[in-house]
Amino acid sequence: MRAKITYLVTAAVLVFYFVLVGSRGVMLIQSGTLVTVTFGVAVLILPVIGLWFLWKNTQFVRRANQLAAELDAEGGLPVDELKRLPSGRIDRDSADEVFAKRKAETEAAPDDWRSWFRLAVAYHDARDTPRARKAMQRAIALHDGKAVPA
Repeated sequence: MRAKITYLVTAAVLVFYFVLVGSRGVMLIQSGTLVTVTFGVAVLILPVIGLWFLWKNTQFVRRANQLAAELDAEGGLPVDELKRLPSGRIDRDSADEVFAKRKAETEAAPDDWRSWFRLAVAYHDARDTPRARKAMQRAIALHDGKAVPA
């Protein structure tokens, strides 16, 4: 719940920022000179890109949470079997062991979104965020029945 609140607050702050920047872009365009109109258009592009990124990220998180809820209802969420350091951080060797199991599971069933979901969690636990995101995107695509690139 804390993560959702943090995400919502961050999104709200970003939207406020985008509105503020957008209004400045409009003000520059209304000035009417070639330089200010050019800068105004350039300034307006930034909030558009930011809103697009925020929308795509929100869709991704929502879909990943839906898969987690479905997997939880099936009793298929990965069990937290990771050893932790006294600081509470995940032991790297333990994360590598779990990752090896999840990778083998995924190689055995490459068309199963559940195995890709669990692999994404293992990548996340191993602190490999880019691969975790790609694995989760593949799980979402498989779940939705979309074509998945190799």
